[in-house]
Amino acid sequence: MKYYVLTLFPEMIEQGLGTSIMGRAQSQGTISLKSINIRDFSENKHGHVDDYPYGGGAGMVMQPGPVYRACEAVEQEIGHKARIIYMTPQGRVFDQKMAEELAQEEELVFLCGHYEGIDERVLELKVTDFVSIGDYVLTGGELPAMVMIDCISRLVPGVLNNNMSAEVESFYDNLLEYPQYTRPEEFMGMRVPEVLLSGHHANIEKWRRQQSIKRTLERRPDLLEEANLSKKEKQYLDQLLRERAKENNEEI
Repeated sequence: MKYYVLTLFPEMIEQGLGTSIMGRAQSQGTISLKSINIRDFSENKHGHVDDYPYGGGAGMVMQPGPVYRACEAVEQEIGHKARIIYMTPQGRVFDQKMAEELAQEEELVFLCGHYEGIDERVLELKVTDFVSIGDYVLTGGELPAMVMIDCISRLVPGVLNNNMSAEVESFYDNLLEYPQYTRPEEFMGMRVPEVLLSGHHANIEKWRRQQSIKRTLERRPDLLEEANLSKKEKQYLDQLLRERAKENNEEI
């Protein structure tokens, strides 16, 4: 996977994704990351890339020219039209399904805006995907781009040491991850569940799946509508719902 990030702050991208799993994946060549400074494509001798918005209003708007030329330079390097993702709170909300889709691409280009945004004309000309990481506003697109790159990269073969890790963590089968425990067996009077010490792999797997279902019901019940559950797991969920209704004196 090759990532290109168009930004006014390339050092932010490089430092943020240069350590831990992402840093190791780059050094191993599993993924590559190139940050492109949009200011390098300014025709202003001072490197200015913004101006006042037409019609008035607070703040500044990034000019179309430098952004367009930066996109063109990346596409010329790639050799074809790129999938260019613009980070904006107005876009489709990023989720695990989108990450799985994007992980199939060979290259991804992230466009990070700043100030009051980017001139609409270049967005219409170049952007293929408008994506948000949540319903709130940040100072720029760099943090959202890094969040997406981290998430997508975990799905690229070879990035994680344990190839199963990406499949069993949160949102696999649309369920949250089960509780995790390590040594010591007892901490502050709280013991590790006996089933995890039993060595019985079938029972451990059943317990983990049930815990995932229970946790999803408690914390993200909206995910259960599309959860991939077996017949027995659906029966377990029904049991949990009945118990919850009984506790709350509700009918189901």
